[in-house]
Amino acid sequence: MRLSDIKKDWLRNKSVYFLALPMLVYFFIFNYLPIGGIMLAFEDYTARGGTLGSEWIGIKNFITFFSTYYFPRLMRNTILISLQNMVVNFPAPIILALLLNEMENQIFKKTVQTMSYMPFFVSTVVICGIIQDFVGMNGPITTALVSLGVLPKAQDLLSLKPFFVPILVVSNVWQGMGYGSIIFLAVLSSVDQELYEAAKIDGAGRWKQTLHITIPGIRTMIMMMLIMQVSSLLNVAMDKIILLYRPTTYEVADVIMSFVYRRGLMEGAYGFSTAVQIFNSIVSMLLLIIANATSRKYSEFSLF
Repeated sequence: MRLSDIKKDWLRNKSVYFLALPMLVYFFIFNYLPIGGIMLAFEDYTARGGTLGSEWIGIKNFITFFSTYYFPRLMRNTILISLQNMVVNFPAPIILALLLNEMENQIFKKTVQTMSYMPFFVSTVVICGIIQDFVGMNGPITTALVSLGVLPKAQDLLSLKPFFVPILVVSNVWQGMGYGSIIFLAVLSSVDQELYEAAKIDGAGRWKQTLHITIPGIRTMIMMMLIMQVSSLLNVAMDKIILLYRPTTYEVADVIMSFVYRRGLMEGAYGFSTAVQIFNSIVSMLLLIIANATSRKYSEFSLF
């Protein structure tokens, strides 16, 4: 493109470029400038020396992380919690969307939608406070379990290893299922209604219509969301874990992101925590590539 063509394009679309300018500045400041912080992973970072003045130590931070006592435990907990979240939380919004799509009473449907969306907009701190009240020593869930004989006496369930992960997973379902169903409901609205009419003429009931029309109609979106879910396998939400775990449950609850938080912000090991986060990002990128390639091979759909 010649300089004169660029100038003409600028004069013709300058209002559009001005509208895009704030977003470009935002991405440059918050997405590109921080890339320089990757240098911290290869330094013994100190606030006095700064990024450019700290001692360069190469890959020592990575070696320290891989050889630490915590590495196997962090990987195990991160993968197990992520897999359990995926198995339970991934199909939940799809099932809810399918059920809502079958409702004919619009008032009841809107009521259920609103009630299921609401927990997503509640602060995580408030959500964790509610969870602690319900599963605390005198909480209603704890009292019910004692009455049923599941627990010998009233205890804080979050301090018990067998209960921590189930509580975390179930609370994630309650908090995110409604909001996650929005995108599937949007896709369901685009499914050709004539297919349902043809299926009814052929004698197909609602179950067969769901299996052969509805689910294939949203298959592409399901695959896209699954790929994104697999790519974030190591990115377990640390905020809820940090607010809920106890020293007695570190063995089953401590994940890579909570470890980064403790070492980086609480202990000031910024170089070490940056190295751990880079490892996490590299693995996530590899998982995204593998999941995308697998999807392209077996379902003919891929993100790139």
